[in-house]
Amino acid sequence: MNKVILMGRLTRDPEIRYSQGASQTAVGRFTIAVDRRFKREGQPEADFFNCTTFNRQSEFVEKYLHRGTKVVVVGSIQNNNYTNNNGEKVYSVQVIVDEIEFAESKSASQGYNGADAPMEQAPAPSAASGDGFINIEDGIEDELPF
Repeated sequence: MNKVILMGRLTRDPEIRYSQGASQTAVGRFTIAVDRRFKREGQPEADFFNCTTFNRQSEFVEKYLHRGTKVVVVGSIQNNNYTNNNGEKVYSVQVIVDEIEFAESKSASQGYNGADAPMEQAPAPSAASGDGFINIEDGIEDELPF
């Protein structure tokens, strides 16, 4: 069985190309950065995976995904080994995407600035009134997840 599930952020905007010939096939390529679960000093904090989509998924990727978007990718791993012009063997791996889903809301994605800086937080509720309830500022209901 060859199945992989990854969650990470796009490192750059997706690149979409169309094959030539009678039936054009859309091919999408993008890279996601997946944070490592356990981080050791001196080691990278994330791994980068090249992903490839085809046809309708490529059109979806082109339309809705951009640098910084957090996604969940389900697919299979494929070797892309070749010999370059210098005669050296190059080893490469790519993820052939079967399914792709957003891993956060659109507003959260837009708040991500590509760095490790925290995103804007919702305003904190004001102090408790004398009756034991917390006063909630107007307009905060729009930001509640339920």
